[in-house]
Amino acid sequence: GLIARAAELGEYFRAQLNALAFLREVCPDAELLISGPTWPNHYPVAKKALRRETGLTTYRYLDTATMGLDFAGMIADLQAAPEGSLVLLHACAHNPTGVDPSKAQWREILEVVKARSLLPVFDSAYQGFVTGDPAEDAFAVRLFADAGIEMAVCQSFSKNMGLYGERIGAVHFVCPTA
Repeated sequence: GLIARAAELGEYFRAQLNALAFLREVCPDAELLISGPTWPNHYPVAKKALRRETGLTTYRYLDTATMGLDFAGMIADLQAAPEGSLVLLHACAHNPTGVDPSKAQWREILEVVKARSLLPVFDSAYQGFVTGDPAEDAFAVRLFADAGIEMAVCQSFSKNMGLYGERIGAVHFVCPTA
């Protein structure tokens, strides 16, 4: 696919705000699924960008009994999502839990995304923090791109590139055509 990219200056949430605002125009009635728990700013950013209080749903993520991934709950919630929904996925180093799907689990998530025609919005704020290798930590995003999935990737370079004082990032849209 093709990638449309826009650099973002200022706070990291600007990339997510602009991605969701664009997607509001493309798919105005789409539900947005957000992991439970998530970065506390995801809900206010989503409400502002989408200009609505409704259509924001939490999908299961953390199993509080094991402090691991509630993979069965996550998959069930994604399978139950309305077709064409937006789904916010943390590319790596899930904030605030630090719990990430395995590569095999990412492949299963991809299959559900394809089957339900979900549109992923990746939050990639900590690339390189999990394994120490930014390329390895991009596994999920590359998996989805290689599968031809249309998606948005909101990326921060503030922490992982030592540009924290600069607050720089980008929003990328992976599209099948121009």
